[in-house]
Amino acid sequence: MTDPRIAPASPPYSAKVQAKLDELVPAGTTPLWLFRVLARDERLFERSMAAGLLDRGHVSLREREIVILRVCANNRSEYEWGVHVTVFSAKAGLSAEQIAATTAGSDSAACWSPREQLLLQLCDELALTTSASEQLWGALAEAYSAEALLEFLLLIGYYRTISTLTNTLHMPLESWAARFPLPAVS
Repeated sequence: MTDPRIAPASPPYSAKVQAKLDELVPAGTTPLWLFRVLARDERLFERSMAAGLLDRGHVSLREREIVILRVCANNRSEYEWGVHVTVFSAKAGLSAEQIAATTAGSDSAACWSPREQLLLQLCDELALTTSASEQLWGALAEAYSAEALLEFLLLIGYYRTISTLTNTLHMPLESWAARFPLPAVS
């Protein structure tokens, strides 16, 4: 493994950073490497945490996590994909087959509902072109509100940014987080 390119901040953190970490991280638990790297700069930490979209919004937890997992898989961010699988996939009701399909599956795999297939197709199209085709956008607009579509676009952009951070900075994988499934051997 390649060494991390930017070391994380060490405690004590600024009062604002510590307050947010206390909100996000169970007592006695080491904050995520990602959080500690961002904690090097209070402004960047605060802005990044404010953009996370992990609150109750216009999309379900399940839809949110499908999008995040697919974006992280498309961008090969095993770090962020693994954290989200471990922390959120059970709460989101994702099966082992669906989790694996976020990394290698087709957007039309039978394990996905038609609405979920649209979300995967959106993630895949945006990964390639940074735009959605007219056909896809029309189908999405029939299935989701304008506010939900905006939230999906922001999620996709944000987790592409997080993937860029985790990959470029060579963040070590969290020891407790899931790993990408191994490719099938034929």
